[in-house]
Amino acid sequence: MSVGSGTVAGMGEITRAFCGSRALEAGSVSRWRLRSDYRPIYPDTYLPRGSDTDARSKALAAGCWAKGAGVLVGYSAAALHNTLWLADHLPAEIAGIAATHAPPGLIIRRDVLAQDEIQLVEGVCVATPARTGLDLGRRLPFQRAVAVLDALCRATDITPDDIATLADRHPGLRGIVSLRSVLRVVDGGAASPQETRTRLLLLQSGLPRPQTRIEVSTPDQATYYLDMGWRQHKVAVEYDGVQRWVDRQQRHHDIDRLEALDRLGWKVIRVSSAHLDAPRELVARVRGALRRACTNGGDMPGFP
Repeated sequence: MSVGSGTVAGMGEITRAFCGSRALEAGSVSRWRLRSDYRPIYPDTYLPRGSDTDARSKALAAGCWAKGAGVLVGYSAAALHNTLWLADHLPAEIAGIAATHAPPGLIIRRDVLAQDEIQLVEGVCVATPARTGLDLGRRLPFQRAVAVLDALCRATDITPDDIATLADRHPGLRGIVSLRSVLRVVDGGAASPQETRTRLLLLQSGLPRPQTRIEVSTPDQATYYLDMGWRQHKVAVEYDGVQRWVDRQQRHHDIDRLEALDRLGWKVIRVSSAHLDAPRELVARVRGALRRACTNGGDMPGFP
């Protein structure tokens, strides 16, 4: 299997990466238009001027550069699986090609993928979500790996168990031991890297593992979702992003939402980026709320 070649047919507007020499040969663009309307991202590979160079566009451009060879892996595969929160500055990743020298902004991996670890996405050969999770989870630093795999699981139908099952087929791969540590705490219920960071902070502080995306229904038929918490004890932890403060409509909704949750007996502990940078007070608040819940008749095995 191979990635798409990125050739351009016809004279319509070009919106994604393409192979410059093939476009010239096909008469899709003139040399003047190629120089004036497009910019090179990799050798003989162009994007429209003014277009974003995000992880997805880089991934498709890497496929064009490879001219029909290889499989997109790692961050590039994650991007084509619609994974959110991937940084734009990260290089594209491709495997299964003979080239030994990659241009700036692209990494050639020497991974060998089985046929059932590859799928087509928009006509491009891409590592499956499980294989993508395996490679990112074994290569990235722990916290970053958890955040990316949280987002990958949320964007696709895979679970940490799916990735672990695939890892059993590759016991000799570098980083497999690290991957298994990552998979023990991955949770596709996280809606942002900040939520992942908050959850990891709670776990690393010795608190019980919280459930993510807790659904709460009110007597008046409203439904709310809490970032994470402990349903039995009605204790929740929520990360407050900037949008919750600058969007007036969102702010109004949050006030009503918190009031409704309070009437149902929920204790909602709100978290800002400053709390994550200096977490002692946050951890104390959560621990205190859980202790009070246990004192009031709840039970949480193993809670200190």
